[in-house]
Amino acid sequence: MVDLQTQYQRIKQDIDTGIQEVIESAAFIKGPKVAAFQEHLEQYTGAKHVIPVGNGTDALQIALMGLGLKPGDEVITPTFTFIATAEVVALLGLTPVVVDVDWETMNMDIEAVRRAITPHTKAIVPVHLFGQCAEMEALMALAKEHGLYVVEDACQAIGAKYTFSNGETRQAGTIGHIGCTSFFPSKNLGCYGDGGAIFTNDDELAARMRAIANHGMVVRYHHDSVGVNSRLDSIQAAVLDAKLPHLDEYIAARQRAAAYYDAAFAGNDKLLVPGRQSRSTHVFHQYTLRVVGADRDKLREGLAEKGIPAMIYYPIPLHQQKAYLDPRYKDGDFPVAERLAECVLSLPMHTELDEEQLHYITSNVLALI
Repeated sequence: MVDLQTQYQRIKQDIDTGIQEVIESAAFIKGPKVAAFQEHLEQYTGAKHVIPVGNGTDALQIALMGLGLKPGDEVITPTFTFIATAEVVALLGLTPVVVDVDWETMNMDIEAVRRAITPHTKAIVPVHLFGQCAEMEALMALAKEHGLYVVEDACQAIGAKYTFSNGETRQAGTIGHIGCTSFFPSKNLGCYGDGGAIFTNDDELAARMRAIANHGMVVRYHHDSVGVNSRLDSIQAAVLDAKLPHLDEYIAARQRAAAYYDAAFAGNDKLLVPGRQSRSTHVFHQYTLRVVGADRDKLREGLAEKGIPAMIYYPIPLHQQKAYLDPRYKDGDFPVAERLAECVLSLPMHTELDEEQLHYITSNVLALI
């Protein structure tokens, strides 16, 4: 699904030099490499504050802690997403409220969000699934109307750009009150372990979340709030800082691969290519087909026999997960998400795909469908 070895070989000298500098300095935690990467990521995204943390799940948890939400407060999130989005809500004693998604973009349905708002709703967590932004202009207007916070889960969409109706363009993760991202190795900007970051333009929120990520501590050994221990280590920061100047290049490579896939599958009524959000660019963390009128699982098995990996993201919506079963919801309540879970199939998508590989993948898909 990804080719991190070839990617590494292309920037080997920069990666190796950065890691070696960390080892020689012995500044493994909160060293200058972390500070440098933070500054460079602020410049790239336009976010006023970037807070590097241990992983994307920590970023989401710290974001919700920073908002000061209380047990019982409701947080709206899509039911078709990775489990971390709801996991942190539940861990904090908050109430996850799930909504259906759009069939084309697979991002949260804004009208479903509107219907889900109650007097107990305090925040909305849109997920920029597979690499494109949710409909943020309408979502931010809805949040403002009801006095709600918006925490963007941009863990799959770093580098995606959203253009508002007035022509203003913002990066994924910098539109809501808080944004979160992951640097898991397979991400468009990935490290060689775990890592994540939080974005905000709010000075007060930034100070609060920075303290929470550091055991609730601003002054050493003075703990003013309950916090966690979540930090990006210096070696991971060195890797990310070496990769960041190449991120736009990586995105363009993924977009070229996606265009090849789109052209190959155009007009095939059994293979629906990813729908596009009109106001957002798509950075293609994943290239996810919807297989309709054919056996998705049989296709996946056939591809595996040809040495082609294909993944199902995600086979079970949140409302059907055993850990999150809720008497408020039953099968059939979220028809789009449930249908997607039965038909989505993600093909290999990474920066190193060449035309020969793409031809081999697409020709086999078409032969098997």
